[in-house]
Amino acid sequence: MDLMDLSAYLRRLDSLEAPDEALVRWLWDYQRGCNPVLREYAERLGAEGPVSLPVAFFKHFSLQSGTWEPELVFESSGTTGQTPSRHLVRDAQLYARTALQGFFRFFPRHPRRILALLPSYLERGQSSLVQMVKDWMDAFGLPGSGFCLYHTELLRQSVAEAADAGEPVLLIGVAYALLDLVEEQAMPLPPGAMVLETGGMKGRREELTREELHARLRAGLGVPHVYSEYGMTELMSQAYLLPDGRFHPAPTMQVRISDIHLDRLDQPPGVTGRIHVTDLANVHSCAFIATDDLGRLYPDGSFDVLGRLDTAELRGCNLMYV
Repeated sequence: MDLMDLSAYLRRLDSLEAPDEALVRWLWDYQRGCNPVLREYAERLGAEGPVSLPVAFFKHFSLQSGTWEPELVFESSGTTGQTPSRHLVRDAQLYARTALQGFFRFFPRHPRRILALLPSYLERGQSSLVQMVKDWMDAFGLPGSGFCLYHTELLRQSVAEAADAGEPVLLIGVAYALLDLVEEQAMPLPPGAMVLETGGMKGRREELTREELHARLRAGLGVPHVYSEYGMTELMSQAYLLPDGRFHPAPTMQVRISDIHLDRLDQPPGVTGRIHVTDLANVHSCAFIATDDLGRLYPDGSFDVLGRLDTAELRGCNLMYV
C-alpha cells in the first residue's frame, strides 16, 4: 500500500476482522510523517518504530495528522479545575462507522429501543459517548429511543411501552445514574433487554468494584448480565466487557501492556501494567496512545481494566476495578 494512499487504508478498515500489523506499520509511518507532535516525541525518544503518546498530550496540543478543519470536537469530562482533553475529529462519519462496527462485532445486529441515562455527559456537551449513542439511535434505534436526564419516570414509562410492544431494549448509562435508578425503585426490564454501563462515579457515589456494581444492577434491573464499555474521549474505537469477564476490543483497537515506568518494555500476558492502545480508526489524529489505566492482557487480545495509575486524574471513563 502506497504511503500516501490514505483512501486505500480507510477502505481496509471497513472490512477489518482483527488488527493488522501491516496497517499498524503503515499508520505509524503516515502519522510520523504528518503529525508534528508525534514526530517530535518519537525523535526525542530516538524511536523509529511505533511509540505511544501519553494521553495527557491531548490536554495541551491539537493533535492532527495533516491540516484540516474538524467536523467534531470532543472534550473529556474530568472534574472542576482540570484541563480537559480535546480530540479533534476530521470525519464524523468515520467515527459513526467505527462505533457501529465495533458494537455489532459483539452484539446482534437488530433494531432496539435505545434508552440512554447519561445526565452529566448531556449537560456538559461535546461528549464522544453522547455522539456515539446518537449515532446508534440513528442507525438502529426504534421509535421511542432517546436520552434521559433525571426524569426517571419517563424512562420507566418508555421501558413499559417497549415491553408491551415486544421491543428489545438497550439501556446504556453512566454507573452512578444507573445505581440511582435502581435504588430509587427496582425496574425489571423485559426479556432480552441489554444493559451497558459506561463506568465512572465521578465523585458522586462511593466507588464500587465492578463486581459489586453489576450485582446491584442485575438485581435491580432483572437481567442475567450487565455489559461494560471501555472507551475514551481520545479514541475512535471501543472495547466491551463480555460474560467471560474480560474486555474485548473492536477490530480497529489493539491493546498492549507495558511496564508502569518503562513504556517501551512490554509485559507478558497476565502481568499488570499500563494499558496502551493502537486505534487504527484514529488515522486523522493520533492512533498510538499510552493511557493512564492499569490492566493485564490475555493471549487472545482481550484484557482486564484494573484501575488507574497513582498519578492519573479522575476521569469519566470506566474507573472501577475488579
